[in-house]
Amino acid sequence: MAKTRVLVVEDSMTVRARLLEVIASDPSLEVVGEAGDGRAAIQLCERLRPDIVTLDMMLPVMTGLAATEFIMAHFPTPILVVSASFNRGEVFRTYDALAAGAVDVMEKPRGDEPPGAWEREFLSALRIAARVRVITHVRARLGALSDRPRPLGPARDLALGSQALRLVAIGVSTGGPSALVEVLSALPASFSAPVLIVLHLAAPFAAAFAEWLGNQVGRKIAYAADGEALDAVRGEVRLAPPDRHMVLRDGRLRLTDDPERHSCRPSVDVLFESLALECGAETAACLLTGMGRDGALGLLALRRAGAVTIGQDEASSIVYGMPREAALIGAVEHVASLADVGPLLVQLFGQRGNRP
Repeated sequence: MAKTRVLVVEDSMTVRARLLEVIASDPSLEVVGEAGDGRAAIQLCERLRPDIVTLDMMLPVMTGLAATEFIMAHFPTPILVVSASFNRGEVFRTYDALAAGAVDVMEKPRGDEPPGAWEREFLSALRIAARVRVITHVRARLGALSDRPRPLGPARDLALGSQALRLVAIGVSTGGPSALVEVLSALPASFSAPVLIVLHLAAPFAAAFAEWLGNQVGRKIAYAADGEALDAVRGEVRLAPPDRHMVLRDGRLRLTDDPERHSCRPSVDVLFESLALECGAETAACLLTGMGRDGALGLLALRRAGAVTIGQDEASSIVYGMPREAALIGAVEHVASLADVGPLLVQLFGQRGNRP
């Protein structure tokens, strides 16, 4: 079996040596090049065409963000950002890199991790991220489903009920920052429904994400507070906080420390299932790009409860994992490209009307 070819980009010789050592310990991986600045990273990536790049954000000559933007524009390659989470400027650059197409992010070793824990996480992240460019085609299998999804056309083509939609729920993972920017940017300032979001993002990097996303889309975005009334969130966005599940109970957002679902906390399934019980027919739920299957069963519960359910299509997904799993079990009522999700939400709420 061919080895996964890795380009390591890190200006610190000490950290770079650590990364090289860890990669060398895995027989399935091979370091094909190393660079200490962003410009060299671009040159080596173009010449060597690695399977994956590990990339620091704070680099001399050309920043990691600039290198990410150039690589993704000219010779797209999976990028795993390996960066520090304590520097605010670096964290914001990390969000920008994820929005520009980097696949995932993990924290540099701090030195206080249990023996071998960081190394295992790093190698796993490398192997997973290197596969992101491969899209599994499932159209033939989808064709056998009696309840298969159909492309989501103009709102006038939707079979709309008479009840009013009350809120939007979104679940997203790999590729999430850029997907959320695109969807939320399409919502006008007058869009008055609450938007609840579960995003899978490494906890050390999640703390400032709400602020960054709000700056990108010009809308009030905050992490949910336990006990917050849903009616007080009209026209605003609430994110599930790092390492807490977010649910809706008796009209209020609740945060829990319940066990992980699909190795995730927060979990999309946990939010979606609570909405199915609380206000299913008043919900428009979207499952966007992401690896794994979190959100599929929750989206199915919502569809059965009368919600409008939308799954991102394969072509526009960075990873067609979560929406694929939902489509396979009949949870997706409508399929939409990422560019269409926001405008279609506007049309849906415009036709059904926002709940007063």
